[in-house]
Amino acid sequence: MSTRTVQSTAHDPGIPPDRPPYRAIIVLCLTQLILVIDNSVVNVALPQIRQALGFSTTGLSWVVTSYALVFGGLVLVSGKVGSIVGPRRTLLIGVAVFTVASAVGGAAVTPEMLIAARVLQGLGAALAAPGTLVLLMSITRPGPQRARAMTVFVLAIGIGAALGLLLGGVLTTSLGWEWVMFVNVPIGVVVLAGVRLLVPEAPRAPARLDVGGAVASTAGMTALVYGLINATSQGWTSPAVLGSFALAVAGLVALVLIERRHVAPVVPLGFFTRMRSAAPLLAMMLIPAGQAGFLYFAALFTQNVLGFTPLQAGLAVLPFSAALLVTNLLTGRLVTRHGERIIGSLGMSGLLAGLVWMSRVDAGDTFASGLLGAFVLLGLGAGLTVAPLTAVIMHQAPPDQVGAASSLNQSMQQLGGALGLAVMTTVYGSVQGEAGAIGAALTAGIVFPLLALILFATWARPTHS
Repeated sequence: MSTRTVQSTAHDPGIPPDRPPYRAIIVLCLTQLILVIDNSVVNVALPQIRQALGFSTTGLSWVVTSYALVFGGLVLVSGKVGSIVGPRRTLLIGVAVFTVASAVGGAAVTPEMLIAARVLQGLGAALAAPGTLVLLMSITRPGPQRARAMTVFVLAIGIGAALGLLLGGVLTTSLGWEWVMFVNVPIGVVVLAGVRLLVPEAPRAPARLDVGGAVASTAGMTALVYGLINATSQGWTSPAVLGSFALAVAGLVALVLIERRHVAPVVPLGFFTRMRSAAPLLAMMLIPAGQAGFLYFAALFTQNVLGFTPLQAGLAVLPFSAALLVTNLLTGRLVTRHGERIIGSLGMSGLLAGLVWMSRVDAGDTFASGLLGAFVLLGLGAGLTVAPLTAVIMHQAPPDQVGAASSLNQSMQQLGGALGLAVMTTVYGSVQGEAGAIGAALTAGIVFPLLALILFATWARPTHS
């Protein structure tokens, strides 16, 4: 499809082209890929970063925390900003900020410089993330075309989570820690050029920004993510963590009170007044809670118990990625034939079975006996889960609230990852013996896909697309 044809859809966004705009879809999925990878690629390089820049033990955690805090705290507001000024424009600004911040991070010579770069990366990610789904919806037709686009989008999310560990190991080992930052620069440039050339702007919803809702949502989300991230290291009852949770509750209560009266709220409360719309969002929070724990403890078990190098630990996750790829290629067709509820529930059952399998690991296991089968089940389950879940969330949103739905979708994933790691690492720290502690943590994580399955299977409704 020519650029002229793609651009013409901007004048009539309600009628996307008959043929899927493959190049535009790939560019949007690449955008999501670099945002997901950045959540995990840095983790592998942390020992080298500490040695090179002289981080303290406490300060090193902020290399990860600062990005998650800003991303999670601002993503709700950025979706509203995107609906006002245009999701394409907001995405371009976000990717530009993210790319520049990555270059600054790679060139960092002090801890303060790297943390500042990570904050800017989080800001750029928060601006860019909601627009990817909104634009994907606007350039595709409901039905098989959109289902296939969603499949590719979800593949980027799933592959990105696993690829981050592998890419981090390769780059850190071969080129140095700086390249876990520098690698984003050429990809960011490609995304900026691709979005400008291939992706038309989606309809805007001109309105005044809900300043009160923006402040309350940012404060509440930031405090909640901060409390969850620090609960493990400082304890759930520490003053800092309890204070964060108290501030989060106050912010979210204020948000509800403000949004009830606002004509164009940052967070439309209608998403949470019916279980039909609330249940898929809650499931979207619970699924990453289990997946984040699986990837984290897979890295610990392979390195601390099996003695793998960081690169070998990254390669060990490839069966998960391969299984995810296989089911992603089939998901669009399966959803069209059987519906989102059946396929999504089947995927969540696979995730549940994979976590149950992995929770039984012990010190006598090898990779083949303890992890391989679990990785395959988790990959198959993930490939069948997120696309139907995302489709249900996005299709239920009214046309003027698609941006808010995309922001909520992203924020639920951020919250879920933080929640899962907080709960599971707390259990991990309370059990003696590395293998036993990992098994106990994963056992606690079983509750997340189980609850998600119950919510989705009970309340999900077909998209009728």
